[in-house]
Amino acid sequence: ALTLRQRLLGDDHPAVATSLNNLASLYYSQGRYGEAEPLYRDALTLRQRLLGDDHPDVATSLNNLAALYESQGRYGEAEPLYLQALQITVQSVGKDHPDIAYRCNNLAGLYLTLKRYADAEPLYLQALQVFYQRLGQDHPNTQTVLNNFVGFLRKVIEAGQTQVLSDSSITQAMLRQLSEK
Repeated sequence: ALTLRQRLLGDDHPAVATSLNNLASLYYSQGRYGEAEPLYRDALTLRQRLLGDDHPDVATSLNNLAALYESQGRYGEAEPLYLQALQITVQSVGKDHPDIAYRCNNLAGLYLTLKRYADAEPLYLQALQVFYQRLGQDHPNTQTVLNNFVGFLRKVIEAGQTQVLSDSSITQAMLRQLSEK
C-alpha cells in the first residue's frame, strides 16, 4: 500500500504518511522496533510539514513514537512526545474528547512505570471521566482504563505510597475496596 500510494500520490501526501505510520505500527506489533522507528519518524516529519505542528494526525504520530520509545525503555524520550501529543489533542479536539482519554491513559502508564504515582493518578482519573461521560461505563475502552487504574492502585499499595495520592473520591473508594480484599 505504501509503494502504491507513493507512486500514485507522490511522496508528499498525507495518505503516504498514514501508510508509513501503519507499516511502522505493524513492525512495532511484531517487536521489530528498529524498522518501526524510522517509519514513525518519517510519518511524523511528513505530517508536520504537510498538516502543521498542531494537527491531530501529528499528535497521533507523536503518541505512536512515544509508545515505541516507552517499549524500548527510552522513557526520557517518550515523555515529552506524550506530553506534546496530549497538548495538541487538547487544542484540536477539546478536553472531553475520547482521544484525550487515550493520551492521558498512555502518559499515566509511563508515569506508573517511572513510579511517578502522583503524576499518573490525575491522568487516569481524567481518562476515566472522559470515557464514562462520552462512552459509558460498559464500553470496552472505559473498562480498559478502569482496569489500568485498578492495576495502578495495586502497584501504589504494594509500593507503600498511597500517601502521595489525592483525596479524590474515586481514588479513595477504590483504595478502600482494594484494601478489603
